[in-house]
Amino acid sequence: MREKLEVRSSSPKWRALALLVAALPAMANITGTVHNRTIGKPEAGATVTLYRFGQGGMAPVTSVTADAQGSFAIAQEPSSQGPSMLRVEIDGVTYNHIMPPGSRAQGVQLDVYNASKEQGSAKVTKHMILFQPGNGQMTVNETFLVRNPGKTTWADSANGTLPFYLPAGAGQVEMNGNAPDGMPVPVPTDKTAKKDVYKAKFEIKPGETRFDLNYTVPYTEGAAYGGSIVSGDENTYLIAPAGVTLDGSNLQDLGQEPRTKARIFGLGATSYIVKLSGQASGAGASPGAAEDGAAGDGAPQIEEIMPRLYQKGKLIIGLALGILALGFAMLYRASAPGEANERGRG
Repeated sequence: MREKLEVRSSSPKWRALALLVAALPAMANITGTVHNRTIGKPEAGATVTLYRFGQGGMAPVTSVTADAQGSFAIAQEPSSQGPSMLRVEIDGVTYNHIMPPGSRAQGVQLDVYNASKEQGSAKVTKHMILFQPGNGQMTVNETFLVRNPGKTTWADSANGTLPFYLPAGAGQVEMNGNAPDGMPVPVPTDKTAKKDVYKAKFEIKPGETRFDLNYTVPYTEGAAYGGSIVSGDENTYLIAPAGVTLDGSNLQDLGQEPRTKARIFGLGATSYIVKLSGQASGAGASPGAAEDGAAGDGAPQIEEIMPRLYQKGKLIIGLALGILALGFAMLYRASAPGEANERGRG
């Protein structure tokens, strides 16, 4: 019997059949189900769109409609050169599923949620403010982590979902949002009726959404600088990078982030007035120090310095968030037992 099987498999007909079977995975459709997590049922009739990423950015390829059971099939292969993405829109909110090259393309589950204008139990769990002063200019990087433990997306384009303070005279303002299922994208903002208070128009999906706000303000060493916390934070932290001293009231010194040597302070109030001295590394570069040469008028090269500060700010905040997630006070006490006795818990 074994000899007969080997003879058959070596025939041209059997070889062709074997090649066809081997090629089936590459020819297979992208299949899956759209599931509405708010109601716990399939989302019948949902439109699923396949996007591919290229040099020109993200572009739609084709769209299909899910059946009564929420099932869909797309007669396209996932890209082997870059990531693909499946997108579904429900109640005006889009939900994304990224498929890196080589990832599973069959039986994909796309989770969606109904949207509501009600905030529900969503709240800012952490708000970090990093000050990077330099030669007459200070970059401020703020990161908000918003947690939505519910099963409904909070979406309110009229009133916004995240209020934030922006001082008068702030320049180079930029805000990005990162949803649990997506990548950082620019966030539209608008001014509210309250002085120096703005609102971010970005949906808060179940899970954790991150906002990154960057801006610059004039800086005079030793002068008082104040701000307000209008986002209803559960925890607020002020951060001074290495080389910068920060003093103020209602601050709890939580210690130093080990890698960047940035100092982290817990804020126990809804406003702050601080005094900063020193400057962040790279923030006070003079025109004569620029590698590509610049006008020798003594003005700081803000255009060149800002991108470097933004990148450094992201690193500092990212590391600080990681430390806080582990329990900053415990880690700090383990690394500096003598000093930790004088500090509070984070």
